[in-house]
Amino acid sequence: MTNLYLIRHGEALGAVHEMIGNTALSPRGVMQAEHLRDRLAATGEIAADVLIASTFVRARQTAEIIAPALGLPVVFDDEVQELRDGAAEGMRFDEYRAKFGEVNPRETPFRAVAPSGESWGHFAFRAAMALDRITHQYEGKTIVIVCHGGVIGISFLYFFGMSTINLPHVGLDTYNTSITHWAKRSSNNGAARWWLVRYNDDMHLRDMRSNLRIPWEGLSVRPAEETSKQAVPVEDE
Repeated sequence: MTNLYLIRHGEALGAVHEMIGNTALSPRGVMQAEHLRDRLAATGEIAADVLIASTFVRARQTAEIIAPALGLPVVFDDEVQELRDGAAEGMRFDEYRAKFGEVNPRETPFRAVAPSGESWGHFAFRAAMALDRITHQYEGKTIVIVCHGGVIGISFLYFFGMSTINLPHVGLDTYNTSITHWAKRSSNNGAARWWLVRYNDDMHLRDMRSNLRIPWEGLSVRPAEETSKQAVPVEDE
């Protein structure tokens, strides 16, 4: 079985200051990553074989913070970067709109967001190819990728077999440092398929504004067996 854990980076300074580009984590983003690290260290819930990270600063920092909890070095990969901004790098949102206008990826999926930047279609294809390459390279392993909300969104298109060219009509609000878990396993008929185990798991952030800390050491890594079974069997299982 192959397990793929996609972790979104912590809050970035770009989000705080409404600025486009490759910015570092905010102080809150650092704290979010530290809470995730503490959770993973206490529970041991992810027995990873490899830790991969986007080379954008916010993802690099997040991966470096959680790496001690997984006991792994970070393998950096340019292809799991967020959509590349090109000439819009470093601009404030209002400056960007004034200079380049609004880009509607549903109507113009191959229009770049800015000169030397990527279009939605180009980004989606790149991210899907990266996921395909990594999951085949580490077939049968447990993979952790620290990446971006856009890449996690593309994982749904890729694993559900949907078009990666057109912007979907539904959106995903992927939280900072949340865990998305995909697992590839065989059904009763022998065919292997990807299963979505969980999405947007950010339970480690629930005590950030509290004087109490979540007692991760005393919690079970897995839910009780009887609660994890499907109430209605799927036809091909």
